[in-house]
Formats: sequence, C-alpha cells, structure tokens
Amino acid sequence: MSMKRIIIHWSAGTYTCSAVDKEHYHRIVDGKGVVHKGDHSIEDNLSTADGVYAAHTKGANAGAIGVAMAAMLDAQGPGKLGKYPITKVQFDAMIAEVRKLVKQYNIPVTRSTVLTHAEVQDTLGIRQNGKIDIAFGIPGKPELKSARTCGDYIRSLI
Repeated sequence: MSMKRIIIHWSAGTYTCSAVDKEHYHRIVDGKGVVHKGDHSIEDNLSTADGVYAAHTKGANAGAIGVAMAAMLDAQGPGKLGKYPITKVQFDAMIAEVRKLVKQYNIPVTRSTVLTHAEVQDTLGIRQNGKIDIAFGIPGKPELKSARTCGDYIRSLI
C-alpha cells in the first residue's frame, strides 16, 4: 500500500504547534509559516491496523497524510475567524508543503486525493462530526465560503 491522499486541516488552536497537533498530524505549519513534523512518520499511516498512526480524519487515516495549519481557535464561520485566523505566510507555506508531498509520494491532485477535512464527508462518503476545516478563512479570499470552493482554490495553487 502507498500513500493515496493528503487531507488538509486547521488545528482549531493558536498559532503555536502544540503536543496535540504533533500527535494528530504529520506536518503542522505554525503562524509564522514554519513547518513542524508530527510525532508519527507518514509511513505510520500506511496502515492503521496496529493503532500506531496519526489520527487526523475519522475513518480516513489509512494511506492519508495529515497536514494542518496551527490556527483558527474559536472560529465560527465566515467573518468570525477568532483571534487566530490563518495567516498568509502560513497558508503559502502549507501550499508549498503539500506541493512537495504530492511530488514525493506521487499523489495526483484531484478532489478525492488532495482535499480539506471539510470535504471528506461529501467527497469520500465518510461521515465526519461537523468538521468545518477548511470551508472559509483563506487569507485574502473572503468570497470563498464553502468546503468545495476552498478546496478547489487550494488544489488550483498546488
């Protein structure tokens, strides 16, 4: 089995990469755009059978790389981004990191292979528990107010 997709998240935390972030994601981009490695290797998610993997997306962790931006604590919706909205430098660094990972793992950029957590339920048919990351909050793009428009925009940059 190989890595088959990348799922992009926000941490719902502050701009600092926390211990919880490192436990759940393979790569975390802090508010200054610095990329941190998580506790689990990407290869740990080749299989989830042994229970040793980065659990970033309900029912969709096997074969999936989890990349998160440390941001969006208390975000409630468009125009209500909390005190830690995604920064432009952070967003750009996330795009660069995902671009690097798709090349490294030979993952095609499609709606089902590079997607945000908010797109998982509709795109992959795997029920999620009200996950809204990333359905708004992209720096400089307030008009993007749905999972699909945000995901399509992110994919266009990758």
